[in-house]
Amino acid sequence: MDYFYETVETITEGVGFSHFDTCHFIWLAGFILFTCLCCILYKKSSPNRRKTIRWIFVAMLFANELYKIIGLVAYDNYIPKYLPLQLCSINIFVIAAHAFKPSKAIGNFLYAICIPGALAALVFPSWTELPAYNFMHIHSFTIHIMLAAYPIMLTAGGDIKPNIGQIPKCLALLVGMAIPVYFVNLMFDTNFMFLMQADVGNPLMWFENAFGNHLIGYPILAIPILIVLYFPVWINNRKKLATYASPQC
Repeated sequence: MDYFYETVETITEGVGFSHFDTCHFIWLAGFILFTCLCCILYKKSSPNRRKTIRWIFVAMLFANELYKIIGLVAYDNYIPKYLPLQLCSINIFVIAAHAFKPSKAIGNFLYAICIPGALAALVFPSWTELPAYNFMHIHSFTIHIMLAAYPIMLTAGGDIKPNIGQIPKCLALLVGMAIPVYFVNLMFDTNFMFLMQADVGNPLMWFENAFGNHLIGYPILAIPILIVLYFPVWINNRKKLATYASPQC
């Protein structure tokens, strides 16, 4: 347990894990199992119970973030890069806002932005320097699992209804978040939302190597991601229109 309260800045080299090794696959399998169980439970729950489940998620997310802050502060490792300004950290507050007052706009933002963002972090984690017996390793995986599971669970339960027409609003809100975060990056020499550079192992690094600028990757990657997310929605809408248009006997 010597490395439990270390961070990527203080950890000894060579004690972490690798992308798609046994440790990584165990976490991914745990994410799939947890999300499936949450979806089943949520779909079978009454409206009041669903509200309780949503608030349990919010409580767990804030407790997880508080656990990170306490662990960092206690060992004098809290630096500006750990401010809650990464997209996934911001989504903790977006989920809390949705749990407090669900809306179509917030729900669609969680579906279009939060799900792919959290999944990307789980598939391409940036904390590979940290071993499994490390509090930031545990925090990073568990919080991203919950961030992905919440909107997936609500979509499966029908409480989030993806709407293709909401995509421009979702992207506009994302850009609106990125602008002040960019200036925070300049102020503290940080890399929130990966606006300044791509981490090693991040797919954006491919665009950095190919074009000299990783930001090009954002719109290029957004197209296939949105197609994957909304193509089933488009198919379902087409089926509904066909059903309504068919003659009734």
